[in-house]
Amino acid sequence: MRSLAGLAAIVAAASVYLYLLSTHLPAGPARREPDPRDREGHDFKLKFPSDLDELRELAEMLKFYKREHHSYVLLLFCSAYLYKQSFAIPGSSFLNMLAGAIFGPWEGLLLACLLTTTGSTFCFLLSSTFGKQHVVQLFPDKVALLQRKAEENRSSLFFFLLFLRFFPMTPNWFLNITCPVLNIPLPIFFSSVFIGLIPYNFICVRTGSILSEISSMDDIFSWGTLAQLLAIAVAALVPGALIKRYGESHLKVDGMDQHSQEQKRR
Repeated sequence: MRSLAGLAAIVAAASVYLYLLSTHLPAGPARREPDPRDREGHDFKLKFPSDLDELRELAEMLKFYKREHHSYVLLLFCSAYLYKQSFAIPGSSFLNMLAGAIFGPWEGLLLACLLTTTGSTFCFLLSSTFGKQHVVQLFPDKVALLQRKAEENRSSLFFFLLFLRFFPMTPNWFLNITCPVLNIPLPIFFSSVFIGLIPYNFICVRTGSILSEISSMDDIFSWGTLAQLLAIAVAALVPGALIKRYGESHLKVDGMDQHSQEQKRR
């Protein structure tokens, strides 16, 4: 109970901090006069996007606000991203796309990679400190399978974790909370997250950047957009093909895919 109370206190403190940060905006472009639709009750509020329409609306507002308050928008985005990653809350794909829409493809990719790795490390440390026994109690079968496979691949542990990041038979958030139970060293965990999620982050960030630039069907078929789509396809296929080939010859991952499918059917 003491571990749960400690975790609850951290979650509560982080939630209050994020709420205060998102509701106390400094004076600036975000305080611009609302359009007629806003007076009819369409007042904009900062919240995590749950679909592409909300993503576009939030990106447009934050890009406008960033003109005079770049540091504030950066702090707000980093805080929101770390909040989601640290507490294993799904939805990082929308935040990655938001990074591309607000900060551009390269700054957004750097931010996404650093924040994904940092947030996952916080999640690892929280699980190690407060939740190891609860993870085992809640997911005994999945933890047992990962423990067995981790021991079988102990000599190639980094590449085993890299394989799981490239081919998410197990969700990333679950890997983050389970790795302390598997006795994964923190440096190996950190580096596997940073490298293993680069293709995924690249795809999401590039997608967000493209969506923010498209205003008509003609934009979709421009040479610039087609080149970016090709880069996304390459980023999705090439690293995955290489690590899969390595995994087939050097790693023992038999049964994991079947177990994952059984869990989904349940």
